[in-house]
Amino acid sequence: MNDPHQALRLHVPEPSGRPGCATDFSYLHVSAAGQVRRPPIDTTHFETQDLAYGLIRVLDHDDRAVGPWAPDLDTARLRRGLRAMMKTRIFDARMLVAQRQKKISFYMQCLGEEAIAIAHALALQPGDMCFPTYRQQGLLLCRDDVSMVELMCQLMSNERDPMKGRQLPVMYSFKRAGFFSISGNLATQFPQAVGWAMASAIQGDTRIASGWIGDGSTAEADFHTALTFAHVYRAPVVLNVVNNQWAISSFQAIAGGESTTFAARGVGCGIASLRVDGNDFLAVYAASAWAAERARANLGPTLIEWVTYRAGAHSTSDDPSKYRPADDWERFPLGDPILRLKRHLIGLGAWSEQEHEQVHKELEAEVAAAQREAERHGTLLDGHIPSAATMFEDVYAQLPEHLRRQRQELGV
Repeated sequence: MNDPHQALRLHVPEPSGRPGCATDFSYLHVSAAGQVRRPPIDTTHFETQDLAYGLIRVLDHDDRAVGPWAPDLDTARLRRGLRAMMKTRIFDARMLVAQRQKKISFYMQCLGEEAIAIAHALALQPGDMCFPTYRQQGLLLCRDDVSMVELMCQLMSNERDPMKGRQLPVMYSFKRAGFFSISGNLATQFPQAVGWAMASAIQGDTRIASGWIGDGSTAEADFHTALTFAHVYRAPVVLNVVNNQWAISSFQAIAGGESTTFAARGVGCGIASLRVDGNDFLAVYAASAWAAERARANLGPTLIEWVTYRAGAHSTSDDPSKYRPADDWERFPLGDPILRLKRHLIGLGAWSEQEHEQVHKELEAEVAAAQREAERHGTLLDGHIPSAATMFEDVYAQLPEHLRRQRQELGV
């Protein structure tokens, strides 16, 4: 008897561009600037379904702020944001060179994604806690109370490394800056952020949490666990999904982004969700402020998908030319976040090409000076690393006898 059905086939998602060909970015579903509505913060998750599929944008093609999401930000705050983005990009570029010079072992840039962390940080309040991945250095570099020298010493694992050589470079930890220790294990920070937010609510505090994850890591079980707890207990947390299109060499569709959005997963779990242009500084600030206000008002969590593009390699150990077109970054329809904010400020009469060039030179000198100071305490090349004795510190309140003997045997 003949079976009338066709043979079953497994669908394996493929990116819309490979080396040697142009990427078709039509899969992004980009809304026009100002087109997406802005609901009140007490809206239900049901009423955010369209926001999970549209794209919240403020800056139009002429880099003017339009629509209901345009935030009321003065030019001083916008200038601060632009300087912080420029500083972050310069810092990244210099640390990439330092890695190539073998002064540090490893580095990860956030090239093209600077607006997301920096605008988000400006929308939070002192005491709020971020649970970042390894590509949110902007959360720290936009702050005046975090020293670039301290960051660089951690990268160089030298004798001034605040992590005492126990962390992979770029995996910072700054409790005083609301920056939870980065974990190399993907997705663990998401349920941690929800748990911290729940604890804040249990204690009757007013602080909220902000958790970060990449598009690829949404395929991890921890992502779904975090969404369940956040929904059930209405945790005061902002759940950030940075969709930069690539999880190392795996296209975002492999994690489930094909024909749908990552923001839609939040709606399906009972969480108000937004999909936002991550290269639009004003849109990032507006959406972050909306979600933070919602959390602080005891209205529960918000999931935000930030649509952006990883302009560079995944890390210094990666070569993106092996799996994607070389000109993708130049062709990405959402543009360069620094260039877009610069042109917006110029349009307001609050910036100029001359000032931009001068600020760039000043920031380059500032980053270079910080590097010289950090290198005084050692680099990977000269062996100025934390003493072996530090491996016994910060583990037990009182060192057990067997470890005391081992330390004596080491002669430290």
